[in-house]
Amino acid sequence: MRADNRLVDGSPMRPLTCERCAARVLVRKSSWQQTSVQWDGRATAACVERGPSGGAFEGCGALRDTIREAASRGTLPLADGAEDVAPAP
Repeated sequence: MRADNRLVDGSPMRPLTCERCAARVLVRKSSWQQTSVQWDGRATAACVERGPSGGAFEGCGALRDTIREAASRGTLPLADGAEDVAPAP
């Protein structure tokens, strides 16, 4: 089995609450281009965009906006240390 090295840099996943629906997920922002989100049952049920179907889900726009805002404010640090280089919207 291959070792999971995603958290080698010491940047843990952090709890973050969606500003739209209050779904609380764990998030790790590796860079401006890469984000990891871990959902649990409670967050899945709370998310308005996921809906009750349980079908394919490509992501939540409201949560994506919340993550981007938290990273821009510096309350969600970037693992690559590029906090001061936010891309244009």
